[in-house]
Amino acid sequence: MARAKGVPGWTAGLEDIDALLGARHDDPFSVLGLHKAGRATVIRAFVPGAETVEAVEADGGVIAALARVHDAGVFEGKVTGRKGRFRYRLRCANAGGGWEVEDPYGFGPILGPTDDYLFAEGTHKRLYEKLGAHLKSHEGVDGVHFAVWAPNARRVSVVGDFNAWDGRRHQMRHRRDSGVWEIFAPGLGQGAIYKYEIVGPDNVVLPLKADPFGFASELRPSTASVVARTDDFPWADDAHMAHLKTMDARRSPISIYEVHLGSWRRGDGGRYLTWDELADQLVPYAADMGFTHLEFLPVSEFPFDPSWGYQPIGLFAPTARFGTPDGFARLVDRAHRAGLGVLLDWVPAHFPTDVHGLARFDGTSLYEHEDPRQGFHPDWKTAIYNFGRREVVNYLAANALYWIDRFHIDGLRVDAVASMLYLDYSRKDGEWIPNREGGNQNLEAVAFLRTINTLVYGEHPGAMTIAEESTSWPGVSQPAYTGGLGFGFKWNMGWMHDTLDYVSTEPVHRKWHHDKLTFGLLYAFSENFVLPLSHDEVVYGKRSILEKMPGDDWQKFATARAFYAFMWGHPGKKLLFMGQEFGQRSEWDFQRGLDWHLLGYPRHEGLRHLVRDLNAGYRRERALYEADCTPDGFRWIVVDDNEQSVIAFLRSGGEGVRPVAVLCNFTPVPRSGYRVGLPAAGRWLEILNTDAAGYGGSGMGNLGAVLATDQPAHGLPASAAVTLPPLATLWLALDGYQS
Repeated sequence: MARAKGVPGWTAGLEDIDALLGARHDDPFSVLGLHKAGRATVIRAFVPGAETVEAVEADGGVIAALARVHDAGVFEGKVTGRKGRFRYRLRCANAGGGWEVEDPYGFGPILGPTDDYLFAEGTHKRLYEKLGAHLKSHEGVDGVHFAVWAPNARRVSVVGDFNAWDGRRHQMRHRRDSGVWEIFAPGLGQGAIYKYEIVGPDNVVLPLKADPFGFASELRPSTASVVARTDDFPWADDAHMAHLKTMDARRSPISIYEVHLGSWRRGDGGRYLTWDELADQLVPYAADMGFTHLEFLPVSEFPFDPSWGYQPIGLFAPTARFGTPDGFARLVDRAHRAGLGVLLDWVPAHFPTDVHGLARFDGTSLYEHEDPRQGFHPDWKTAIYNFGRREVVNYLAANALYWIDRFHIDGLRVDAVASMLYLDYSRKDGEWIPNREGGNQNLEAVAFLRTINTLVYGEHPGAMTIAEESTSWPGVSQPAYTGGLGFGFKWNMGWMHDTLDYVSTEPVHRKWHHDKLTFGLLYAFSENFVLPLSHDEVVYGKRSILEKMPGDDWQKFATARAFYAFMWGHPGKKLLFMGQEFGQRSEWDFQRGLDWHLLGYPRHEGLRHLVRDLNAGYRRERALYEADCTPDGFRWIVVDDNEQSVIAFLRSGGEGVRPVAVLCNFTPVPRSGYRVGLPAAGRWLEILNTDAAGYGGSGMGNLGAVLATDQPAHGLPASAAVTLPPLATLWLALDGYQS
């Protein structure tokens, strides 16, 4: 250690001082703070702007006067009469006055060897309790503990307003066993703004990085992280959480209202609603409509509005667009108390390459693959997570658990699963690297998805995961221990595309496309399916659901009503994107609210009224949901009447559950005396008729009921002659059952 001539042996070396001031010291804690130097005890401090510094007791008594050994603000002094570690403060002064501060280098580490081991192993389930910024009392002093993973960095500092964004002031301790850097910053509190200043392995200072584990963020376009607590919310949803643990989702009614929170409704002047305003308006609306769940497009912080949240930076931070994390917690709490579950769109497939994010985080491809054939997505121009790296898997797994642990989320809809499963997804020959077996399956992503699903279901009974997976990958919703991916449900994209193609076809031509309605039942029970009419189907020229329907307005609304009732009667859980419940005419536009004024028109209000009744009937009639995922709850009645574009099927449940027959006429021609087979003679109530006048229909029907006799038909022991209204769906339920 080089020293100036004549300087005592306990003083800091010139090389150490130069390295500290140049913010390139590889171990600042070995120089600054309290140290033994031979028989001496020494305190060293870096306090830019100070002219004098004393180490003092909590009561103000002087421990030692520190000499300034460098004009930039390096001070040191020898302590006499003290042994071992002890607490001290720094009393500073200059021409402008005096102040006292705690020395961040006077505190020991907070993380321990177990943390290092679990993280390096990739099994630290609650990693978010260790990394990030945490308000703590450490060694009797309040402050914030910062920790970040950057194993290839030469130096990491936390910077913010509290240290004038000076990377020399809070250079962090490197835990070499895990690659984590940490420091306790005394005196900091909630709301502090911060980023990490990182020097890469090539000794180049990187653009300032937001915290990968940051619990809150600044409002875009600002990009810093914000110190926040998410572990102290006073939840009032005990009844919901207790019920969730006992719920079998496969045998429960699930009807999801998918919402983009920034465009469901806007406030005065087109501003975003706050979390609390959404709780006041969205929650009672969705509950009154009878939906069982709200599903939010991604709420993790993201920089670019047109990405709708699907390119997140800040996976642990609810977006500041709508307020603070506790506001988001209040929204979830209100939803739960209103009987609504909350699902989040979760994006572990890729991340944007904005310089303040994860891309080349420590100067290397840390979270992503180095080779663009593995680490760059050609469609979205985003980076792809390296699922073969244990620490990356741990980061994402901890994030999945975080939303459920801290915000009581009921489940995660995992975005873009197909892009994760296939190494050649959206790539040409030569643009991808085969797996170790020579195939195109991303074996590491498969293992990752199994890990996530096993963790979620193991740690949180009652929670659910849903895959947006658009291919025929086998076993998506089968348990991981049987070789499946372990999801609870999968979006039925094939059903969605087929049925939308069918109802978009002119009625006169539908007889040539009858299989679009029926084909889905060939595979309906191969997975646990959700039937989605999602945001992706009402943008980019695809038109809204209502405007997909051919014909004049009467036919558009009639077809939409018939289609929705067919969907709610069909096996599979339900999902409807916002606005489609009342017949939004224009495509979804994320930059403005929905066209709520349309509810002033009877046909739009009639469609909304129908969706409300569909949800009520679906939740009331156990036959419509208890056997959603098993073939024993479904039977075709009429499958081959393509000439008249009529289908009919039977839904049934267990003992004591009354069966429900679903009858659809997808032409504008009424069918009188249409005979349908039924499982029992007796009075069958017309519990739903989409042509009812109250929904905007013509009022044609069966006067509330039909009488089935012992005349066999369609392989069933009884039948009834039914009037099928034009472009309409009927639900018939056997009278006399308790449901």
